[in-house]
Amino acid sequence: MKIAMVCERTDTHVGELARELGRQGHHVTLDVRRDCPEPRDRVRRDPGVTVEYVPAGPPRPLPDDETLPYLPDFGRRLAERWERTRPDIVHAHAWLNGLAALAAARDLDLPVVQTYHSLGVVCSRQGDPGHPARIRLERAIGRTADVVIAGCSDEATELLRMGVPRTRIKIVPGGVDGGRFSPDGPADPRGDAHRLLALSQAGADTAIAALGRIPDTELMIAGGPPREELDSDPAVHRLRELAERGRVADRVTFLGDVPRRQLPRLLRSSDLVLTLPPYGPAEPVPLEAMACGVPVVATEVGGHAETIIHNVTGMHVRPRQPVELARLLRDLLADPTRRHAMGIAGADRARSRYSWERIAHETAEVYARVVELRAPVTPTP
Repeated sequence: MKIAMVCERTDTHVGELARELGRQGHHVTLDVRRDCPEPRDRVRRDPGVTVEYVPAGPPRPLPDDETLPYLPDFGRRLAERWERTRPDIVHAHAWLNGLAALAAARDLDLPVVQTYHSLGVVCSRQGDPGHPARIRLERAIGRTADVVIAGCSDEATELLRMGVPRTRIKIVPGGVDGGRFSPDGPADPRGDAHRLLALSQAGADTAIAALGRIPDTELMIAGGPPREELDSDPAVHRLRELAERGRVADRVTFLGDVPRRQLPRLLRSSDLVLTLPPYGPAEPVPLEAMACGVPVVATEVGGHAETIIHNVTGMHVRPRQPVELARLLRDLLADPTRRHAMGIAGADRARSRYSWERIAHETAEVYARVVELRAPVTPTP
């Protein structure tokens, strides 16, 4: 198939999906709003994968509210390209790209698949509603697209509540790069203390509150702005105050945004990985930790409920329960044999269920079904 993916960046999991689809013989074009002064309009990225930089607005990264006014121009330019080189299917990633893709595909009668990656209704529960029109527009996108791909059952349920017809929702989880994320490889240096790693600020307050009940253990918190900007970040300031009040500030380290190339080393250096948001989409963090052979302790929300098998590849905990969390973490840290068994099981599950080869195949099956349903019916003589 000829696949047009409309996305914001090419170095994310969207790029990994495109790369694997290219390996499987499809022709993928990543249509990206130009956000940097890239000298070329078209770049060959991988076998079967090309990046098209579409000029629409200033050539720099923009927040959602500043991007929205340029979407009509983005959609018009997409339509011009697709009219010259018609794709079989369009796959839009995130809500802003969904708006542009649907506008471009409408007059060309192209089928559109939408993946949100995160939903405004979920983000609003976490105190980050984003653009005021986001939830309303996401609802409209979901009701217009041919199919919406959800990353997990929780997201599918949210889509149903938004009014997306059940028949248009397909569940395909995200994948993990087993070549980059694996138990084998170098690890970051560490001391004698146990190491807990939280790869998100969401839920980090619960981890800090639990740390006071877990002796001889350090907590590393990744995520947020770059390390040099941590001192001016309000969320980090709040978490630091919490650590001071709990008398654990000397055992909490804020890493800031960790480049993906450094992430496997950091994961391998940890005894346990924590991902504790009270709400959440299907995140790649548990998969990447599992692929590195590190057990995951996570709240049973979003994709965590399906990615992590309780007491096999990791443990589920209730949100915002630091005493319960501390008890569970103490038990796991005191039992290296159990952690090792969980790590082996997690790495095996990541390889077998969440390889990009399998996820790309499942995504291509969704595409093929949409194209088949859109095909004109030949009347029977």
